[in-house]
Amino acid sequence: MFRDPKKAGTIASPYFVWALIFILVPLAMILWYGFTDDTGAFTAANIASILQPEHAKSLLLALELSILSTVICFLLAYPLGMILAKNKVSSQGIITTIFILPMWMNFLLRTFSWMTLLENHGVINGILEFLHLPGIHVINTPAAIVIGMVYNFLPFMIMPIYNSLSKIDDNVINAARDLGANSVQTFLRVTLPLTVPGIISGVTMVFIPALTTFAISTMLGGSKILLIGNVIEQEFTLTYDWHLGSGLSIVLMVFIVINMVVSALSEKKDEQ
Repeated sequence: MFRDPKKAGTIASPYFVWALIFILVPLAMILWYGFTDDTGAFTAANIASILQPEHAKSLLLALELSILSTVICFLLAYPLGMILAKNKVSSQGIITTIFILPMWMNFLLRTFSWMTLLENHGVINGILEFLHLPGIHVINTPAAIVIGMVYNFLPFMIMPIYNSLSKIDDNVINAARDLGANSVQTFLRVTLPLTVPGIISGVTMVFIPALTTFAISTMLGGSKILLIGNVIEQEFTLTYDWHLGSGLSIVLMVFIVINMVVSALSEKKDEQ
């Protein structure tokens, strides 16, 4: 579109300035604080602190809940994506209304609504009491955190999977059936492989925010269940230990980079 490199660079310059200020500079600060102590001397102690029992426990719990949330999102999103693609539902219509419109609501308000639903004297337990059924205790448990993650991040799994499914030519499915493949074989050998890029994209978009979240675990976990995101947030806002908080953030970034590299390699392999 732009044949003149200078003109293209001029138009893109606001993005480069934005990236410099809000991406590169904060990242450089995290790296600086993470690898230095209060005197400014180089140290790896901040990184090694992840091996402390309380930090390792928070990291492992965050990994466990984020993986569980990602799996649940996939199991919910794939059948729904297949239904929408099969019925040729317009992505600008029902999908936008059902999944995108609620995302316009503030993230904290959406999470707070689940507090109202799940608390011991909340809406769900009120309905169960009215029906003379035993109540449930979900709030301030890992289950509540997983529910919050799934609710908030499910649209990020649905959209890429739906886009992948909607791009599959019906003639490809019909050809597989003409060759004698039943529904299960067609799904496993044709549909599923063709949607791998969408699955990888959805997994990445769900797993990363689920791993790094601290607001959901604070609100639905009642500050009783600390994920690694909560530990990092407390180091910055409560103890004001930016060096330790940055060191733990670097460890978390390593897991994020690993996830992104695995996703990129999987996509590249699938394209071949």
